[in-house]
Amino acid sequence: MKKLLLTSALVLVALIATLSQAQDAANKTLREKLVEAIELSSQNQLKIMSITATALPNMFEVELNTGEILYSDISGDYLFAGDMYKTSAEGLRNLSANKRQLRTIEKIKAVPDDQKIIFSPDEIKTSITVFTDVDCTYCRALHRDLEELLALGIEVRYMAYPRGGEQAGSYEKMMSVWCSDDRHKSLTQAKNGQNIPARDCNSPILAHYALGNEIGITGTPALIFPDGRLVPGYVEPDRLAALLEID
Repeated sequence: MKKLLLTSALVLVALIATLSQAQDAANKTLREKLVEAIELSSQNQLKIMSITATALPNMFEVELNTGEILYSDISGDYLFAGDMYKTSAEGLRNLSANKRQLRTIEKIKAVPDDQKIIFSPDEIKTSITVFTDVDCTYCRALHRDLEELLALGIEVRYMAYPRGGEQAGSYEKMMSVWCSDDRHKSLTQAKNGQNIPARDCNSPILAHYALGNEIGITGTPALIFPDGRLVPGYVEPDRLAALLEID
């Protein structure tokens, strides 16, 4: 009996090893095919950031450097875009949205705090990251609410998103804000329409802009909640506090 059990165990280990090797080979073939179809055909403008298994057998999630998510079968012959849902007695759960939010959190956290302009209340109940443009009307409206937001315990963490990137009319102004000795004061002045001294430095503005594009931002203000949700546009303080579930 012991010999039979030992033999069965060895067969099982060998089978698992064989299946693992076969899966590794299939994954390698999939990556090679997708690299050819996506990266080489786009002259490397599109890059594959990751290929990960999904809850569906032989179905893989493909993340591009643009932030777009595609799905591929194991052969790599077919790709489709869209969200994947899981059904349950409680309804539908958007698996794609959950993953997007987790990735957004990771990417935001990877940006050092000294590259942001952070307004903190005495007691922080929660925080939001705001991609902003100093010339944006609704960004200015949100900034005028700053004292009320701080009083509610909401920390506001600004990142730069000049609409249009380096070609934006606000780009030089935002450069002057981020390069100033007092970013908080300069940001408020710029959003009030005041002229501030022109400055130039090695700023993170274009990196912020690229990150914003990666996570799906197309306009400002764009609010990122602690759970990774992206909320576009201006939100009044009381409504924002309710969305953030602040008591």
